[in-house]
Amino acid sequence: MLENLCMLPLSADIFAQVLHPTEPLLTVGLSNGRVECYRLPSDNRDPDSSKAGAKGAKPEIGLIKPLWTTKRHKGSCRSLAYSSDGKHVYSAGADAVVKHFDPQSGKVVSKFAIPPRHDGSLDPPAILHVLSPQTLLLGTDDGFLYIYDLRPDGSVAPKPSRTHKPHDDYVTSITPLPPSAESTSGYPKQWVSTGAGTLAVTDLHAGIVARSEDQETELLCSTIIPRGLGPKQLRGNPVVAVGTGTGVLTLWDKGAWDDQQDRMYVSGGRGQKEGESLDTVVRVPDEVGWGNGQTVVVGAGDGTVSIVDLRNRDVKQVLMHDEVEGVTAVGFDSLGRLVTSGGRTVGVWQENSDIAGKGKSKGYGKGSDNDSDSDSDDSDDSDDSDDSDSGKPPAQSSKKRAADSDDSDDSDDSDSEQPKRRKKKNKKGRKGKQQKKRASFPGLD
Repeated sequence: MLENLCMLPLSADIFAQVLHPTEPLLTVGLSNGRVECYRLPSDNRDPDSSKAGAKGAKPEIGLIKPLWTTKRHKGSCRSLAYSSDGKHVYSAGADAVVKHFDPQSGKVVSKFAIPPRHDGSLDPPAILHVLSPQTLLLGTDDGFLYIYDLRPDGSVAPKPSRTHKPHDDYVTSITPLPPSAESTSGYPKQWVSTGAGTLAVTDLHAGIVARSEDQETELLCSTIIPRGLGPKQLRGNPVVAVGTGTGVLTLWDKGAWDDQQDRMYVSGGRGQKEGESLDTVVRVPDEVGWGNGQTVVVGAGDGTVSIVDLRNRDVKQVLMHDEVEGVTAVGFDSLGRLVTSGGRTVGVWQENSDIAGKGKSKGYGKGSDNDSDSDSDDSDDSDDSDDSDSGKPPAQSSKKRAADSDDSDDSDDSDSEQPKRRKKKNKKGRKGKQQKKRASFPGLD
């Protein structure tokens, strides 16, 4: 079904990724506080992508172009989010600061500090989510959920307009619920959040309206299936799929938030091996041909990426992103390709009609040629030591996957206290593996 188009090695562990809604742009947040932006490969199905520019030039198929890289946060960059129109990006770091910047240049436009804990210590962010052009949601390590107003220029009001505490521990995911038929804006007003062992539903105006029973396992990620999986008499009712720390994907009917209605084993469990944590999940968009509206992609703590057909309760394919580290994020770019992040690697996957329908596959496809872009990065404000780099010579990445190396140039700036949601990345059975040196990527260290 899917094959690997290319793999991109990075200088530090990836803690966050975000994809532009209309352009093949990828922005990643790293454990050393750096934020980097790349233009993903051209679509080889696009006739325009095969036209050579200058005489003798090759089409840029399979090339990843670095656009800019910068030191954005003190400690790690924990979360990233695009505005609804893709004109603005927001990053949140372990320094409890949120920055608003331009996606093309990386230049910071505005920033604000997250409210501290009652004792005055930092309450670092766990997740960012843009709900609408007017609203930014931010969840923290202590389980608080702040609602910020967005201004027309993309900047964020420095103080939250409302504060809720839906969970006792850090907020692991936020998934908007579809707007009601009476909605005039067309944007969601309610969302599902997960944290620790509970699921909660919060309304933009009414606050927390529902909270589940404790599921006695960590709820780590969520996505929504708009239709087709609801009860027999309510097939149009949305269902929320939630990944757990035991390898089980649970299904929740909208409106019945007390407890899960169904469950499916995705990674281990049920008498097989110990279940791996399901750390990230995304629904396959309707525009992607190999989805059926009820297909999701799940990234697990053992480095695997599973294509799961929820309609038929079937794991259709298993991809191996990383043999050592867990998968941090999964998403789809504007061209409908799957993008996975984990460890120090980003993978881009696309459909291959030659292998479609052959079941599970593991391993890697062709490597990638990495090129650089001539665009220069505008520097961040000086007190943030934002040392941007761009326009460096390209390097070709290794076709064979290499494990992490410990010789990162930025290791001295890395967040010594890893985010809580990464604590399962080195589970039993994957410790002590000898690490091989990764292919370097000059100019982005």
